[in-house]
Amino acid sequence: MRRKHILYGILIIVTGCVAGCSKDFLDRPALDAITSGQFWKTEAQLKLAVNGCYDYLKGKNVVDMENMGDNTIYPPLSDYLNISTGNFDFTLGTLNSEWVNQYKGIRRCNHFLENYQKAQGVKESTLKQYAGEVRFLRAFLYSYLSFFFGDIPLVTNTLSIGDEQVYGPRTPRAEVVDFILQQLDSAAAELPATYGAADAGRITKGAALGWKSRVALFYGKYDVAEAAARAVMDLNVYKLYTNGNPATSYNELFTHKGKLAAGANKETMLARLYLIDISMHNMSREAQVPDQTSRFNPTRSLVDAYLCADGMPVEKSPLYNESAQTAYGDVFRNRDPRMTQTILAPGATWGGKDDGDADASPSDIYNLPKFNSDKKGCVTATGYYFTKYVQVSAVGTYNKDPNDIHIMRYAEVLLNYAEAREMQGKLTQEDLDISINLLRDRVGMHHMIISELAAWGMDLREEIRRERRVELALEGQRYFDLLRWKKGDLLAQDVKGMKKDFVPDYMKPYVASVPVDARGYMIINTNRRFADPKNYLWPVPLTQWQRNPALGQNPGWE
Repeated sequence: MRRKHILYGILIIVTGCVAGCSKDFLDRPALDAITSGQFWKTEAQLKLAVNGCYDYLKGKNVVDMENMGDNTIYPPLSDYLNISTGNFDFTLGTLNSEWVNQYKGIRRCNHFLENYQKAQGVKESTLKQYAGEVRFLRAFLYSYLSFFFGDIPLVTNTLSIGDEQVYGPRTPRAEVVDFILQQLDSAAAELPATYGAADAGRITKGAALGWKSRVALFYGKYDVAEAAARAVMDLNVYKLYTNGNPATSYNELFTHKGKLAAGANKETMLARLYLIDISMHNMSREAQVPDQTSRFNPTRSLVDAYLCADGMPVEKSPLYNESAQTAYGDVFRNRDPRMTQTILAPGATWGGKDDGDADASPSDIYNLPKFNSDKKGCVTATGYYFTKYVQVSAVGTYNKDPNDIHIMRYAEVLLNYAEAREMQGKLTQEDLDISINLLRDRVGMHHMIISELAAWGMDLREEIRRERRVELALEGQRYFDLLRWKKGDLLAQDVKGMKKDFVPDYMKPYVASVPVDARGYMIINTNRRFADPKNYLWPVPLTQWQRNPALGQNPGWE
């Protein structure tokens, strides 16, 4: 009975307290949350909001997208392989995830731009910088959406579920591109050219101009691309990374020594930064994973793209005689030095350890490719491995690689400048000497000389495109380059690997069933297709189409 009286007493006290509470007290915000009305007050809050927008800057998945092109392949069934082969439809998960993730980031950017000017006591220069960073990020996200899908909804305000605009049609691609370029101009005007070491990795004026050159090049606005690239060059802020050794400088840029935080890299203009034990990825291990198949296997197409040391292609150079080759390592001799700084050559350090030789112990030195999946070493599908983007010390770990992922480099700006000039019929030898030949100087490669190319019967435009391919290999750009060059038919070709005769004897049982072409090269992937114009755009994802039929569908995907 006494317990019942106590309970009644507690109930009376609680009831009295509630009755005595004012409406304002009951309407107080949660003590563990900050509402939007409370938030946009201080510079610290603004910086937090900007940093939240950076969450949507692409990272290691930029490299993953290389598997959509013809430089690399990861044979197990995956969304990127399906896109590369043309064997997919609007139900593919990656289509919807890219759509959703970009728009999540855009919504966050819109929210910032609607509210940042509410802050009090913040310097105007700081407000402009933060706004410039967010404008860039929004333009960056819209760039990928337009590359993928063409026409897309252009949303510049924060939408809620019931808003009419949520169910509206797509905006024409040309209008979206104009918006992207305008936003990049605004960002460039608001952003500083450089930051102090504590702010390494934040978006700069050069990054906005450089990205403008990429977008303009994609859409054939060559005068705009040239001007933007030239503006970056004239900033005199960036220069190609070198350690003084042409045999290692290019490769070293993509290791921990090339991290922006290390202080020696003045080439990377935009990167996703990673920190040990805080934010990391798995790139090095995936390239040379010691107990599985590499996630990135260089194709014969990429291998053959590297010129010989005399500046001539393998089919023309006297330095390369395919019929005289007798061993696997012969393909790497007398080639563009970027080849062995990108693709693993015999004698190089690696993390894959066991190459399957019964007479040898697992080694830190690479000898020959491995094809048997015995979980004792890194398996290759094509006969080749990457060394670019591999920090050997990180291969033996899992998701412990803090290497920067380079989204845009000064090297690309130089390539953009040369290509834009050539596409307008304005390219001169002097242009090459301040762009492409600087890339070649870094590695000690023969210069590109217009008169020589003509004498050798080589096409200048194709050589500029080749230069882009080898310089930017494994950086996630090849697929988009093929789209903008209208070279999608290359994706329909069989993917090939090394010459089967060069597979070591102890490995031949494991490739016995792999077919070869007329010249003896292994055929790794076949039954590929690319329909024009269908495959030059991704389909609107089924989920989005079902939610909003007004989006319509891209040609060929109905």
